[in-house]
Amino acid sequence: MVKIEGLSKQFTTSSGVIEVLKDIDFEVPTGNRVAVVGASGAGKTTFLHLLGGLDRPSRGSVTIDGEDIYALQGRALDRFRNRKVGFVFQFHQLLPEFSALENVMMPALIGGEGSDQAARRARELLSQVGLEERFTHRPGQLSGGEQQRVAIARALMQSPRLLLADEPTGNLDSKTSRGIFELLDALHVEHGLTMVVVTHNQEFAARLDRTVHMRDGLLDA
Repeated sequence: MVKIEGLSKQFTTSSGVIEVLKDIDFEVPTGNRVAVVGASGAGKTTFLHLLGGLDRPSRGSVTIDGEDIYALQGRALDRFRNRKVGFVFQFHQLLPEFSALENVMMPALIGGEGSDQAARRARELLSQVGLEERFTHRPGQLSGGEQQRVAIARALMQSPRLLLADEPTGNLDSKTSRGIFELLDALHVEHGLTMVVVTHNQEFAARLDRTVHMRDGLLDA
């Protein structure tokens, strides 16, 4: 499902060129769950952003379902991300002025779906992640674990083929982290997701199908 060829990313600074990722070749089969581990600054988050089309590489390609995402431009790339890729971030990235239900609805509304249909789907997803009593709560009224469950529901709103998660348990205690592990396990089975997860949590990594290590911009598969 996901094929990465010659993926590189460079940044130019006043001190010169910094090569964050170096000619990475990698494949993730459909339905596979991959953990990406490594020290801080190794390039893991940059890799995830390039995989999801949030940034553009210096060279190389990312092909998802047979489509080179960097051959897409502007709105075409936005539409692809909206429909094919779900993102879960370490700090949730929820909109504080909106309720849990409204946050989950957002990708569908951006994609042009009607509000009634989007609300129905959002209620189903929030119930699925155990938040049927939290529809009207704003992020500030939710615990960290509840906010992450809202973020996961939002990531699934458009029925993506690929779920990308950046340290999804990084700010959670061990008990809450285990709950997120179990939730992602269940969602993987139910939705048939392909998952790439950046994590420092070795327990979480061990539960996935494969672990790869990133060191100095290189991926050791």
